[in-house]
Order: sequence, then structure tokens, then C-alpha cells
Amino acid sequence: MRRLFISHAMGAVALLTFGSLPASAADVAAGKAKAEICAGCHGDNGISQTENIPSIAGQPDQYIQWQLVFFRAGSRKNEQMQPIVEEISNEDIRNLGAYFASLTPPKGAEDNDPDLSKKGAQAAAGRRCASCHLDNFAGTKAVARLAGQREEYLVKALHDYKTSQRVGGGVAAMADVAYGLSEEEITALAHYLAHLQ
Repeated sequence: MRRLFISHAMGAVALLTFGSLPASAADVAAGKAKAEICAGCHGDNGISQTENIPSIAGQPDQYIQWQLVFFRAGSRKNEQMQPIVEEISNEDIRNLGAYFASLTPPKGAEDNDPDLSKKGAQAAAGRRCASCHLDNFAGTKAVARLAGQREEYLVKALHDYKTSQRVGGGVAAMADVAYGLSEEEITALAHYLAHLQ
């Protein structure tokens, strides 16, 4: 519980710090240049070919920005990301958000298990996932795009939320939602979302 509180507190400090910075127009070309280092893990044009690494093409601008802020503040942890985020400025964060948001998002592969997708759609409806992620699961503002995301990454992310290894934004809605998911629901939900076109 104490670790969760500290993580929330650090995220809140990051939000306050980032939110109080003067806004300037993002430079997509500068974001593209800065994103060269991202391609090694997240793939060319932000579409990951690596297990447990998310595709970030087409993610909402604010979502990318906040995740980078969370990584930089230490409230979200990843061994590969930490040294990278230590070297980026607030301007870099704005530019990277604009660049990745401008890219075409990945399309879900042909669904090889429509029955599992049906169970996933039921789990999504039961947990009211669309109330934040939108009906097409394209995300908005600081809320992630889920449609077409790598299936095994979605499973990992849901497990991370369920076990409080990842808390999300200020209200920790994802941790609350994921906590009650069964393993079967996690598998079905990830399959459904990964195969959305």
C-alpha cells in the first residue's frame, strides 16, 4: 500500500510539474529526428515487431507525453526506457508526442479465434472500457489507443495494472478495472483488442 501511495504521489508531482510548463507548438520533424532511438524497440514508424514492446504509432499525443513524463519521474519503470527519458527535455516530449500521434496506427491482424474475441468484447462492455478508450478503442487525449496493439503486450499491461506494478494516471482507474479481471478475461480482452481493425 505504501509503494502504491508513493507511486501515486510521484505521478501527481509529475503531472503538476509538467502541467505548469509553458506550452509551445510541437515540431513533428524534430520529434521524428528524436524518435530514431525509439525504433530499435518500438519498430520503424512506431509499429513494434518485438514481444512485450507496445506499438506507439497513432497513440494520442497527450498519452505519449504523459507516459514519457511518468517514465522520467520514475513513477513508471522500465530498464530500457529509464536511460532514454533521462536525456529528453520537455520540448522533446512534446515533439515526440506530436510525431507518434501523426503516424498511422497498426491494424489488427485477421482474427483466428472469433469466439475468444466475443468473450473479450463482453469483458470490455462489462468493464465499460469504451467509456475512456472510446467505442473504437482509438483512445483520446491522455487515454491509450488499444485497437491493434500487440496482444501479448496487452496481457502484460493488464497484469501490471492488476498487480499494481503500473498505476496509470492520477485516478488509477486502470488498476481498479484490472484488479477484478480473471485470467480468462485478460486473455480474451487482449485478443479482442489486438484484432480490432
